[in-house]
Amino acid sequence: MIETIASVELPADEALRIRKQRIVPVSLTDPDCGQGTEGSAGKEKLKRISIVTGIHGDELEGQYVAYALQQRIRRQPEALHGIVDIYPAMNPMGIDTITRGLPDFDLDMNRIFPGDEAGDMYEHLADAIVRDVEGSDLAIDIHASNIYLTEVPQIRINILTQRRLLPLASTMNVDFIWIHENATVLESTFAYTMNSRRVPTLVVEMGVGMRITRGYGEQLIEGILETMKGLGMWSGRTCPVRKPMISRDPQDVVFLNAPASGLFIKNLEAGANVHRGDRIGALVNPLSGEIIQDITAPCDGWLFTIREYPVVQEGSLMGRILRGKEYHVSMQDRQEENI
Repeated sequence: MIETIASVELPADEALRIRKQRIVPVSLTDPDCGQGTEGSAGKEKLKRISIVTGIHGDELEGQYVAYALQQRIRRQPEALHGIVDIYPAMNPMGIDTITRGLPDFDLDMNRIFPGDEAGDMYEHLADAIVRDVEGSDLAIDIHASNIYLTEVPQIRINILTQRRLLPLASTMNVDFIWIHENATVLESTFAYTMNSRRVPTLVVEMGVGMRITRGYGEQLIEGILETMKGLGMWSGRTCPVRKPMISRDPQDVVFLNAPASGLFIKNLEAGANVHRGDRIGALVNPLSGEIIQDITAPCDGWLFTIREYPVVQEGSLMGRILRGKEYHVSMQDRQEENI
């Protein structure tokens, strides 16, 4: 059932609407079974999970998850025992215009939460989003990387919420859980707002901007269903989930920054295990036809971020390595398909 959770009038008889798809158990579609969010016996309140994506208009990985998760649930509707709310486009104008932020406002939507019902247009929309998601037993905020970098599927957690969120994140079938110091957390984000309102909210980062990586999307869907099973919301088929690597120490992550401006030609993909001295790529000069510098691994570890957009300036991020770790799933097992 598609619902409009917020709408504001625009010039020229147009309207900006934020909508969601609500999927309920088969029993609740039967008029003899009652209404609302209680079970057929009318005693136990059904659990609810909210899948949120599209806060940044150039991040489309979550769009595929929104579509494909519905397909999976519809193949086994009798296995659903809770409410699934899917919000595929929190920033619909950004998606329509391929703009990361809010068009014409030079503003990141993920910096205006919790919003204000009486505020300007986007503050009003942010407030409506928060009020609609509030009460969920779990919210999953799906992001992609930008157009410059590819990230393996990972969940990022504020150190202050790790005790509550880590058990949920561990069943989400991601490769990596990155626990950040509190100083790096922005209080104006959707995830911080919902966690502060006692809605457990996981932030997923995966893939690359303006693209869909189907392998990553399917991987995350398996994790969502397994997590729903743990919450008693799903009894259908699930696949075994991966055991993620976890980083708590900021010194675990090594950043690879460009030593000069040039063209970065990568040799490895995100998810590769590396040893000290391995060639990750090369920084080249297309004018002179010379290699400016080979980019090699400064340590043993696992390459979980790699540069996709080849033009770099001095200091540009080219990759991240999780120091001293080796991942247990080979790249051949991923079977990623980009569209």
